[in-house]
Amino acid sequence: MSNLDSPVRVLIADDHPIFRDGLRILLDSMEDVIVVGDAADGFSAVEQALALRPNLVLMDIKMPGLNGIEATAQIVLAAPDVRVLMLTMFEAADAIFAAMRAGASGYLLKGARQDEVRRAILSVAHGEIIFDAQIAGLVRQYFVSAAPPVAEDAFPQLSGRELEILDLLAQQLSNTQIAERLVVSHKTIRNHVSNIFHKLHVAGRSDAIRAARAAGLGRENG
Repeated sequence: MSNLDSPVRVLIADDHPIFRDGLRILLDSMEDVIVVGDAADGFSAVEQALALRPNLVLMDIKMPGLNGIEATAQIVLAAPDVRVLMLTMFEAADAIFAAMRAGASGYLLKGARQDEVRRAILSVAHGEIIFDAQIAGLVRQYFVSAAPPVAEDAFPQLSGRELEILDLLAQQLSNTQIAERLVVSHKTIRNHVSNIFHKLHVAGRSDAIRAARAAGLGRENG
């Protein structure tokens, strides 16, 4: 249970100044919400979240320097009392699940009504998990249509994220494509791939793909 301030203290993180200013005006009109700062990129979002310790960060995904997914992961790790609500145009399942894996507590699409924004802010600040109605439908559809899970026992030495990346490698995706799919940096994927090769004791990509496919990985979902 969080020790919640009243009103809810919010940090806005978005690289578009017009949207950022409009959101500040909207939140300033809510008596139970107060804006304590704003950030135009992911690095600034992390820095201000750790310095200001707001109750909640309204986080966009696509920002320069450090994207919103990676910024969220850093904030949640360093300040678990600060909750993050994604507010973005991205509605693909990959972006949604990447945000939730990073520690976001909610996902709202830009264009949401004022009452939806207020309700989401208050709900997430009080510890709830919130999805935009459109996003909730997409999540349900994803799980209904998802392919059967692969045999994780084949590679017990790999973490869940490494197994996920190995599956994408087996689908013949490049590091750049995997980074875009998981909404992380190319460097992050390169490091994971190197760790996978080391843990599987393989010489390179082709050997890793052969091992993955032998274990049933590499099926495309949907």
